[in-house]
Amino acid sequence: MDYREVDSTSEYVCRLDHGADWREEIESFADERAIDAGFFYGLGAVEDAEIWFYDQQRQEYDAVTFPEPLEMAACMGNISHLDGERFAHTHAVLSRPDGEAVAGHLNSATVFAGELYVRAFDTHLERAHDEPTDLDLWEL
Repeated sequence: MDYREVDSTSEYVCRLDHGADWREEIESFADERAIDAGFFYGLGAVEDAEIWFYDQQRQEYDAVTFPEPLEMAACMGNISHLDGERFAHTHAVLSRPDGEAVAGHLNSATVFAGELYVRAFDTHLERAHDEPTDLDLWEL
C-alpha cells in the first residue's frame, strides 16, 4: 500500500445548482476554491444519470443511462488532477421510487437538488496511469 499523510485546510458545505451537472458542479467549485486534493460526500436528487461500470477483465467502462428521476441516496468521491485539470472522481448510489438501487461511477447527472460536504487537503494529488488496472489512480 502506498500512502501519504495529508492535512486538511478547509471544510465546505455546498448546495448544487438546480439543472446543473452534478460532477461538473464539484469540479467548478474545486477550480473556484483552488482545491488540488480533497474528499466529498453528497446527497439529493438527480435525473438523466449516466453511471459507468468498470469491467475488470476487459479493462473498459460500460455506460448505462437512467433517463428518470432518482434519489441520490449516497455520493462520495475525491478531488485530484487528471490531465492537468481538476477531476471529481465520483461514485453514487441512486434509488428509484420502489427502493431499487443502482450504483457505480457517476459520469454525469442533472441536479434536481444537491447538498455536498467537501474537505480540502493541503496537498496536490495527480492521477496517473496504473498499468495493472489500466485506470488513472493517485500518484503517491
